[in-house]
Amino acid sequence: MILGINPYLVLGGDGQEAVKFYERALEAKVLGLQTFGDMPDNPEYPLPEDAKNRVLHAHLKIGETDLMISDTFPGPHSESFKVGNNVNVTVTTNDADKTKEVFDKLQDGGQVGMPLQETFWSPAYGQVTDKFGVVWQVSTHVTEQN
Repeated sequence: MILGINPYLVLGGDGQEAVKFYERALEAKVLGLQTFGDMPDNPEYPLPEDAKNRVLHAHLKIGETDLMISDTFPGPHSESFKVGNNVNVTVTTNDADKTKEVFDKLQDGGQVGMPLQETFWSPAYGQVTDKFGVVWQVSTHVTEQN
């Protein structure tokens, strides 16, 4: 049985900074963070110095949603890595003011793709590419109970 899905961001070496950024911008709780340096030593595959502080796996909790983050391992296989082009994440709030707050924080150092505005499905919706190249769709979902 599939219980759910979550976005997984793969970054090019700035995973530690990304974890801190999303913790602040999205009020995320960091449930765990492991670096490549935390892995057990393997004499057959010595760990390059520049990999030790890269994020092997980070688990953040944002509301009821899980967000996973990792860095690429330095080397030739990481050359095909393209920042942000393979992930698009949606953040939904139940309050337009909160949507604006999140949108404003995510655009810090990034670029707005679609300004925050009313749409036929949301009183506040916008798209922003953050400073890590990740595209975010920020939206408000209002129900009759709100």
